Amino acid sequence: MNQQSLSALIWSVADLLRGDFKPHEYGRVILPFTVLRRLDCVLAPTKAAVLAEYDSKKASGIAYDAFVLRAAKQTFFNISSLDLPKIIGDQDHIRPNLLSYIQGFSDDVRDIFTRFDFAVTVDRLHKANLLYLVTERFTKNLDLHPDAVDNFQMGLVFEELLRRFSEMSNETAGEHFTPREVIRLMVELLFIEDDEALSKTGIVRTIYDPTAGTGGMLSVADEHLHSLNPGARLIMFGQELNDESYAICKADMLIKGQSVGNIIAGNTLSDDGHPGEKFDYMLSNPPFGVEWKKVEKEVRSEHESRGFQGRFGPGLPRVSDGSMLFLLHLISKMRAPKDGGSRFGIVLNGSPLFTGGAGSGESEIRRYVLENDLVEAIVALPTDMFYNTGIATYVWILSNRKPDERKGYVQLIDASSFWQKMRKSLGAKRKEIGPGHIEEIAQLFGGFREAELATVFDAEGKVVGRQVIDAAEFAPSAPEGGKVKVVPISRIFRNEQFGYTTITVERPLRDEQSQVVLGQKGKQKGKPQPDTNLRDTENVPLGEDIQAYFEREVLPHAPDAWIDEAKSKVGYEIPFNRHFYVFEPPRDLAEIDADLKTVSARIMAMLGELAE
Repeated sequence: MNQQSLSALIWSVADLLRGDFKPHEYGRVILPFTVLRRLDCVLAPTKAAVLAEYDSKKASGIAYDAFVLRAAKQTFFNISSLDLPKIIGDQDHIRPNLLSYIQGFSDDVRDIFTRFDFAVTVDRLHKANLLYLVTERFTKNLDLHPDAVDNFQMGLVFEELLRRFSEMSNETAGEHFTPREVIRLMVELLFIEDDEALSKTGIVRTIYDPTAGTGGMLSVADEHLHSLNPGARLIMFGQELNDESYAICKADMLIKGQSVGNIIAGNTLSDDGHPGEKFDYMLSNPPFGVEWKKVEKEVRSEHESRGFQGRFGPGLPRVSDGSMLFLLHLISKMRAPKDGGSRFGIVLNGSPLFTGGAGSGESEIRRYVLENDLVEAIVALPTDMFYNTGIATYVWILSNRKPDERKGYVQLIDASSFWQKMRKSLGAKRKEIGPGHIEEIAQLFGGFREAELATVFDAEGKVVGRQVIDAAEFAPSAPEGGKVKVVPISRIFRNEQFGYTTITVERPLRDEQSQVVLGQKGKQKGKPQPDTNLRDTENVPLGEDIQAYFEREVLPHAPDAWIDEAKSKVGYEIPFNRHFYVFEPPRDLAEIDADLKTVSARIMAMLGELAE
């Protein structure tokens, strides 16, 4: 049975739940029971040996955990004499027996069921007279033994169940579920420069997600690497704040044969679950526009006391949006270039590109990543891509091991037009990126070239063709009566092109006789005093001579002005949309007038027909 058929069979348990549970609650029953059945099947071959080892060590008063773990030949164990076939054999005591069986698992597994609130689910099923039926359906109908379903297939089955669960509960899905095609794009961009290295025999790499959610990013990365090289191994690490999402993620890792000890519960910003760890690859989709006031004390303390020895040395963004803190957190987890370096992808909204003037926390963070040559590319995604927001989003790819041709440069890719309409909307998500779109974006990134998108329209204004062309390439010819619209979609800039110096321009304060007021004492004695009402600022691009700019742009309009050099600050911003804006001249007035007359004549004719 393939994974889709197996997923459908598992999800058919929902037929039993209908009426007593709401559709968005089905996953709270199906997911933990799937995990339980899988673990039950995995432990079955060593059950007798585990119980014998447990009884022996218990009788001798010896700590049994390590011995039982070795007997189980897994990263977890269960010391209960019960299993699911025995539990359904005693229908009258199914509730206490099931809960007792859960208590027999090792700590990491018990933690999963605790975070699932499984005891509450069992009580609800028991009261609805469904507990036996559900347990029997999972036990008798599903063979999830590793000989029948290996770890990789089981991971795909669990992913499919998660997708169904997230569709059922799409009102909150965005909190823990990133669209799979967005993750596939990020993973493609993350690995594309390393495809050759990752295809080697016995390769082992680490990957980390500080906002792991249900583990989707880690899972897709694992699937992608497995497709490149079935013999490669990806060791996954993560941290998640939401209990239910954490339970699902941990269960997913357990099902895949990963070490569940690498998935930590808690707030990544205030309590790093992997202190001192460095990773080869990282992925994250932190919450957009969510304030970090709850952890402000801990974050500010680390920023002030540890500086660049901690995670937040470059600066702190405004409290209203903590997404850039996750960017800094990921940078702190990068391996040193001499140890192989790291690459990571993070999804951010538009705010981190330009919010905050020179000297602000946001600008200082941008300054740090650009002056340290960490940004490889920023990709603009289509709007309406996520379940809980329709805003514009961007994928940032950062690395401290750039290929030589990328050093000193940032590539901007406008993929906002690379989408197809979904057959059915899910929350705010109305668009999706197709496999062909992912391939085109990956080629633009991998080729590290400037390119344009040529869209061909017929005489009626309908799109009849799209073609990505190199910036210097000729656009395709237009059909008769049609036109071709060419817009940039990939541009390459030097890091310093995003920098500027904000200079403060002062004008002299004048008295009632229009005489310049001079300072009377100290360092200001005899110097013109500034008029704060006339004070202004100018942003001078980095690399441009400030005095030459001042003489060209300011003095012709204000001959008495001067620069207060003590107030000059360096800032960075990435005005993404400005770099891809193409001016379209308005239509000729005569043409518009002719269209209006045509439409008016048609309306009058229709009114005449109604009057007859």
